[in-house]
Amino acid sequence: MTLKSTIHSALIRPFLAVAGLALCAGVAAQTASPLDGTLKKIKDTGAITVATRGASIPFNYLDDHNKQAGFAWEISQRVVAQVKKDLQLARLEVKTLEVTPQTRIPLVANQTVDLECSSTTNNAERQNQVSFSTTFFVVGARLLVRKNSGIKHWSDLVGKNVVVSAGTTAERMLRQLNEKNKWGINIILAKDINENFLTVETGRAVAATQDDIILFSNIARARNPADWEVVGVPQQKEAYGCMLRKGDVAFKKLVDGVITGMMRSGEFAALYEKYFLKPIAVKGSVTVNFPMSPDMQELLRHPNDQPL
Repeated sequence: MTLKSTIHSALIRPFLAVAGLALCAGVAAQTASPLDGTLKKIKDTGAITVATRGASIPFNYLDDHNKQAGFAWEISQRVVAQVKKDLQLARLEVKTLEVTPQTRIPLVANQTVDLECSSTTNNAERQNQVSFSTTFFVVGARLLVRKNSGIKHWSDLVGKNVVVSAGTTAERMLRQLNEKNKWGINIILAKDINENFLTVETGRAVAATQDDIILFSNIARARNPADWEVVGVPQQKEAYGCMLRKGDVAFKKLVDGVITGMMRSGEFAALYEKYFLKPIAVKGSVTVNFPMSPDMQELLRHPNDQPL
């Protein structure tokens, strides 16, 4: 190397170092995005608001000990733990707010509630107001009837009283079927799944329609479960997901990561067994007895957030 090239290298080396530092700083600035949306709100306030349901068994409900419980409720609590960890919070206050099928979407949309995990269907219409996590359950709307009712198919409902929970996708589906087929069904609206079942149990309706898992949970809690059955081909498959504010990319990524992580670790399957195959503390002790369906098994193999 000549003296001239040595001097040139000595002069340019500091500039290259500075340029390298500037490049690294630029990359860091691009990758270290500031907190926004729900995570910023939680960081600033030190609190997160999670929705509860009174009777969405076995997803989100009050048990016999007056404690919040349920398959989806426990998923929400794992999200809370991950939020606390990721935000490096020494303390995180968990506020709860009970919602109904009618109030749950508006309360998430207006950011009163940060996270809602229960029996809420992810569909295209609702995505105009809120966002949904990775799906954690797949269901189909069917009919709950007494075994001696003579009702086996949807078309057997012509001219009869049928109850459905207000504000649900099952209500919309039943109204569409009734109008399309001109069945003349008298639709009775219930405020929740408890009232839904009570209406058919007391004879005010001959059938109750709802997502199949909800109907099976009602049978499990009936005075005489052997008197009841679930009939009718599912009219549509639906995907349950956790609701969060619309367009909140960072929070959705966190929630999705918790759910898919549970699926891959085996924790999801263990939680499923706890709530769907073993006794839960409702009316003393009931077992829903709802083995994992092929749709659910496929979901665990290929997690996704798509509506059905």
